[in-house]
Amino acid sequence: MPPTEASPLLSGNTSHGTAARREPSTWESMVFLATTGWVLNLLLIFVPLSFASHFAGWDTSLVFVFSFLAIVPLAKLLGDATEQVALKLGDTLGGLLNASFGNAVELIVGVVALAQGQLRIVQTSMLGSILSNLLLVLGMSFFAGKFLFSGLGTMSGSVAEIWAHRRYPVMTLSCITLIIPAAYHAAFTSGPPGDGSASESGLLVISRGTAILLLVIYGAYLFFQLKTHAHLFEAVKEEEEEEEEARMNVWTACAALLVITIVTSFCADYLVGTIDEIAQRWSLPKTFIGLILLPLVANAAEHVTSVWMAYKGKMELAIAVSVGSSIQIAVCLVPLLVVLGWIMHKDLTLFFSNFETISLFVSVLLVNLLVQDGKSNWLEGAMLMTLYIVIALAYFVTA
Repeated sequence: MPPTEASPLLSGNTSHGTAARREPSTWESMVFLATTGWVLNLLLIFVPLSFASHFAGWDTSLVFVFSFLAIVPLAKLLGDATEQVALKLGDTLGGLLNASFGNAVELIVGVVALAQGQLRIVQTSMLGSILSNLLLVLGMSFFAGKFLFSGLGTMSGSVAEIWAHRRYPVMTLSCITLIIPAAYHAAFTSGPPGDGSASESGLLVISRGTAILLLVIYGAYLFFQLKTHAHLFEAVKEEEEEEEEARMNVWTACAALLVITIVTSFCADYLVGTIDEIAQRWSLPKTFIGLILLPLVANAAEHVTSVWMAYKGKMELAIAVSVGSSIQIAVCLVPLLVVLGWIMHKDLTLFFSNFETISLFVSVLLVNLLVQDGKSNWLEGAMLMTLYIVIALAYFVTA
């Protein structure tokens, strides 16, 4: 029987009767969140230890270890809550919501670094977040999905079309807009960035103008995706696929997302505050910290959530989390920080070094080639992870 206006948006499984399922209470929702994956949740003991080590002024290594371990279960809880929200809102809006909450950590770190005048940390951490989501997270999702979920191997044709022809061009646009400042700097700027030359002023004008335009495009992208053409982005479901029952009500799940993100932000902030001293102790290049270590910490939520969704056979949501997060960082967070820097009188630009620009370009190119055919397998996942490791190795030896 075709659906009518009186039909519920999320109908129950007909094998269980036509009566609507009872909405889980707040207590039942919290019990589910606390008990699912309880072994990993045992690491939540490191959350108060992270706060205590920070405020008590313990050794920097302890603050680093406690904060890092605290983020792991918090990211897992964030993934569980996101999955429950996605059951109510759909994969598209659920993936977008998870990307927004996860990237809030990166935004907080970026604003703090911007306020302190650490412009290179802002740039490298944002670029590193894009690379880690496109290569490491997506690669691990393909790899985990194929080996740990035997039913995964291909995406539906419509899903492939969505990512190859409707979403990923936005990522390509952001990549191009980052290449143009680097090309301008190479062609017209003889001195280093920040030397106060006329061409340096032109670089600021290009970056700030581009940032405003990218924010407009991101707003149009959201309006296109969620309003005018929302039907084009709905994940295709198999007709006989068993519907998963929601274990949390949507309001409790959203509240959990907010609280967990705030706590994760504090733990990530404590972790970031120890990176400079840890780098001196371990002799790590600062560029490597910004591009590799910092994004792994700030984007732990997306890392865990995307791989977890792929493990459960939800490749559409896994891609929405990983690639969607990269799009949000490139088209929203990076230009937003440029505008905030403008307001705060910080000369943050969209200029990245030639090597950084090339790393982003080849990453976007490889992901585009692998996603557009609508197939995912463990070899493609291994290829993405290999490129990420090669880039990480290159920055590890950077002076």
